[in-house]
Amino acid sequence: MPSPRRPRATGRVTLGDVAAAAGVSPITVSRALRGERSVAAELVERVRAAAQQLGYVPDPAARALASARSSHVAVLIPLLTNTLFVDLLEAVHRTLLPAGYQTLIGVTHYDPLEEEQLLNSYMAHRPAGLIVTGFDHTEASRHLIAASRVPCVHVMETTHAEGVHSVGFSQADAGHAITAHLLARGYKRIAFVATQLDPRVMQRAEGYRRCLREAGRYDPKLELLNPERSSLALGGQLFEQMLRTHPDVDAIFFCNDDLAQGGLLAALRLGVAVPGTVAVAGFNDLNGSDQMLPPLTTVRTPRTRIGEEAARMLLALMRREPLAQTSVDVGYQLIVRGST
Repeated sequence: MPSPRRPRATGRVTLGDVAAAAGVSPITVSRALRGERSVAAELVERVRAAAQQLGYVPDPAARALASARSSHVAVLIPLLTNTLFVDLLEAVHRTLLPAGYQTLIGVTHYDPLEEEQLLNSYMAHRPAGLIVTGFDHTEASRHLIAASRVPCVHVMETTHAEGVHSVGFSQADAGHAITAHLLARGYKRIAFVATQLDPRVMQRAEGYRRCLREAGRYDPKLELLNPERSSLALGGQLFEQMLRTHPDVDAIFFCNDDLAQGGLLAALRLGVAVPGTVAVAGFNDLNGSDQMLPPLTTVRTPRTRIGEEAARMLLALMRREPLAQTSVDVGYQLIVRGST
């Protein structure tokens, strides 16, 4: 393979150098490295081999100027400390990378105004696509997403609204399902304990309320809603608070596993029998829930599949390929263990 001609100013290997080494046109190199299906497999292999031998690194700024879009996808999530969203991000990254797309991660801290600021910043760089969490956006954010014409997929919730693409499941139905499980086990005084109080948590609360109203057992006094950030320590505190203020409670549905794990640890510390005195249920089936004493009953949420499906949907939108459906409901799974 001939030695590449490098620009005198930077010594950088160019797209043209790779094209010359591979014996193809620069546009073929560009398409092959972007993973476009129109390029024959043999040419893709030849281009990648030449690029690797020459040490070619694509210039994202030049690509953005040439295509009016970058090779980056912006992904906005509420928290990086939440395993739920780390799993989702990993799945998105693993799906997009082979197609030539990098992920830009923005953390909104469950704040629609902070999300709006991130959107303004990222849209200035003309991303190829966008993945956002839920539908709790400011009016300015909704307008920005629509006006930008950047392909966008919403995750963790679903909608059939025209022109909106989503991958997720019904948080309310999942909340209803785990409450129905507690009722079926014979529990009558079922409490709901939640923190952070983001839209998806409140949708689970609606499912809990709907289920108990249907059974004629809803008591609003058995809801303990705290706006603080979720943690094991807070879960333990709220477990103690609920039993202190409502000693007749026989089951507690925590809005997530962090809180529920903290509740189980508090029960061990206090000598409260679970499920003998009070049953405990969580949500999300996070790491460690199956190792608690007793193992935690919870709802398994398919965040890895949500990330994969969202990334595939976004790839199709960016490539202007037809979609079989604009809303994908991946469902959820009730995981019954010893805590109920």
